[in-house]
Amino acid sequence: MNSSQSSSRAPKRSSTSTTSTKPSTNTTTARSTGPYIKNFQQNLTDGGVYPNGYEDPDGQVPPLPANWEEINRNLAQPRPSLSPSRFSDDEFRNDSNYRRDARCVSGGIPFTNLDPLTNGTLVPGNPDIYYGARPEQLDRRVRNELSGHIIPSTQEDLPVAPNFFLAAKGPDGSAAVAKRQACYGGALGARGKDSLRSYGQENPSHNINAYTISSIYHDETLKMYTSHPTQPTSPGSRLECHMHQPNGWSMTGNIETFQQGATYYRNGRDWAKEQRDKAIRRANERVDEYYTATLAVDISITQASSFASEAISDETYTHRRVSNFTDRRLHHKYSSADVCRFLGLALGGLQGLGQAFE
Repeated sequence: MNSSQSSSRAPKRSSTSTTSTKPSTNTTTARSTGPYIKNFQQNLTDGGVYPNGYEDPDGQVPPLPANWEEINRNLAQPRPSLSPSRFSDDEFRNDSNYRRDARCVSGGIPFTNLDPLTNGTLVPGNPDIYYGARPEQLDRRVRNELSGHIIPSTQEDLPVAPNFFLAAKGPDGSAAVAKRQACYGGALGARGKDSLRSYGQENPSHNINAYTISSIYHDETLKMYTSHPTQPTSPGSRLECHMHQPNGWSMTGNIETFQQGATYYRNGRDWAKEQRDKAIRRANERVDEYYTATLAVDISITQASSFASEAISDETYTHRRVSNFTDRRLHHKYSSADVCRFLGLALGGLQGLGQAFE
């Protein structure tokens, strides 16, 4: 995964990455490798995106996210709406829709606006359901800069910065395909969340906490996974992403396992929203600080330029008059070093500015 953006970047254009060609029978073309193709997972692995249960060639197991225990505590919190006293057997047999803000959920929309996760040959992600934030929650300047990591579609009213995904399969669907889709969606979400959390930092620190959850519903079974980034193993390479499973449940066997699975799922969705909202608030604060500081620097530069112009004019005038005066103290009233030192102060103490212009 690409490393996060720093605050020094100019706003970037939206990255659509929609290039595709018809696949031939003999070759794999750009953006043609999808989760229904077996080498899809290998492509993810080659790009540093590892599925649940992965072991490296030396037998080492990827680390759990640093907040693993916190996540499990939050997901297991009892929900009054699912308590035995309020959730009956009849409700268990008829429960279907648990509604949330309709503008924060979408699905079946290809993520054509996101930058490629690996080498550019994978088809865009396309989760059955995903949860994100309303676009207006996040400052447009941040949306513009991080577009290729957090804006899934060019349709601007769809949720942004998604970090909760669901891949659902019918009775004849493939569990292997669902796992690949969950791994892919979780990695896209984790990359976006890392970019959002690191926004505005001069030297971004990539912690190993998980802030993204993906789920699979297949053959009446629910499984949930976390996805979290880790530092690249070699300089200049992408961030890596690891997937781990907190739990799984048979959702039709009995009311107890349904309550457990539904509790984890709904708590996970709420927890993901909390993490998303925190990251958005932090990014909004940083973009305001950044542009306020930029405005102050622009004003300082304007003032410094005016001062420099006056100094140069005065210096030129002094040079012209020096032959007519015996008082040599008027010569070089403001030297170039004086001007550069002032510019350095106006720009926040840039080092070496005086020497660069002398």
